[in-house]
Amino acid sequence: MSDQSAVLSPRHIPDRLDSPLKRALKSWETLLLVVAIAIAIANSLASPYFLDPWNLSDATFNFTEKAILALAMTFVIISGEIDLSVASIIALASTAMGAAAQAGAGTPVLFLIGLSVGLACGLFNGVLVARLGLPAIVATIGTMSLYRGIAYVVLGDQVYKNYPADFAVFGQGYAVWIFSIEFVTFLVLAVIAGVVLHKTIFGRQVYAVGNNALAARFSGVKVQRIKFIVFLMTGAAAGLASVMLTSRLGSTRPSIAVGWELDAVTMAVLGGVGINGGTGNILGVVIAAFVMGLVTFGLGLLNVPGIVMSIFMGLMLILVIALPLVAQRINRHRRAAR
Repeated sequence: MSDQSAVLSPRHIPDRLDSPLKRALKSWETLLLVVAIAIAIANSLASPYFLDPWNLSDATFNFTEKAILALAMTFVIISGEIDLSVASIIALASTAMGAAAQAGAGTPVLFLIGLSVGLACGLFNGVLVARLGLPAIVATIGTMSLYRGIAYVVLGDQVYKNYPADFAVFGQGYAVWIFSIEFVTFLVLAVIAGVVLHKTIFGRQVYAVGNNALAARFSGVKVQRIKFIVFLMTGAAAGLASVMLTSRLGSTRPSIAVGWELDAVTMAVLGGVGINGGTGNILGVVIAAFVMGLVTFGLGLLNVPGIVMSIFMGLMLILVIALPLVAQRINRHRRAAR
């Protein structure tokens, strides 16, 4: 049989790619969306107050600040690193804003202080990881203790409360109808993050560094600069989240935002970001933020204690990391059996 006849044989089946619709239906984001819808239905059945528009608006306050952290954390994790200091940056930035407020600083100055402290902390993390070459998990665990420790030294058992009245707009104001300024800011930042990650050279370089930093370096990518920038991004996001959280609470305590670093990581990983780097997208993270927000708000309506929510979030983090690994092993065993 000639080569040509072999090609034209009826037994030859050419490879076919799934249509865009089929790929979308098989995607992790579609599964997350189905989960979000199911949770919303379950919450509406469990509590008659869930579907009230203003209650739904209140639900967004449960996750918008954490979701802003998760957007920046997505870049860090995709690049193959991690930042566990973001919650402590919030505490330090909030402490700096509180001290300035006691001294009579106005709202614009407080906003700049919160953002500047976040950027400074992100810069320090970037220097430790990108310039000095420290492992990110070690460096950011160290700065996590450092930043929150400074907040405890400055505040002790005190609470900063005397913020200007108009400072509340960042965390309590509404842009239009039921849509808070926090929520609208998150959506705008999500669009920007999506464009930067998926449509720019910088985004492609972040993926390249996360997939193989050595190969990316030989391809001309400035790996250290990419890592430095993504830590700056998490610092800026933490500074902005600190402004919003402090504005919403109207006070500063050194224990503010404890545990939020794990919530941000959970949102990113639940959204499909590979914990080892190189994979993930912003859409999945946005949907994951809604899923976690709906879960916590639904549990809150049912008067579930906060410690139980923490246990649930911990289990969720373990599951979203373990399930893909289990699936990979099952697929390997199936291929080996063939």
